[in-house]
Amino acid sequence: MRVAAPDSPTDLDPSIAARLRRDADGLVAAIVREHGTGDVLMLAWMDDEALHRTLTTGLATYWSRSRKEYWVKGATSGHYQHVKAVALDCDGDALLVTVEQDGAACHTGSHTCFFTELPATVPGEGA
Repeated sequence: MRVAAPDSPTDLDPSIAARLRRDADGLVAAIVREHGTGDVLMLAWMDDEALHRTLTTGLATYWSRSRKEYWVKGATSGHYQHVKAVALDCDGDALLVTVEQDGAACHTGSHTCFFTELPATVPGEGA
């Protein structure tokens, strides 16, 4: 798999690329949800090339900020994400990737990365 930095040349459709509002590193947040359940599975990052690969291969591909390389979710674990749909939010700065998840989405082995609930106090609710 080609290793490159964000902002490298890509074959992403220019009309899609023009709608993206990237952060200072050239990345857009990708929120991943499960097709059948609607569960939010994880958050990852995409640049134009990762989005292009995701849209053209049907496998979720992300940019690893720590390893500085592209990664196909499941390439090492076998827990692939088969893309059903990709939507861009109204501001162009986040993607919603809907997938059929093979196995666990989280590197910890959990179904979702969002398994730690924090205590929240909502004014006007409770005793």
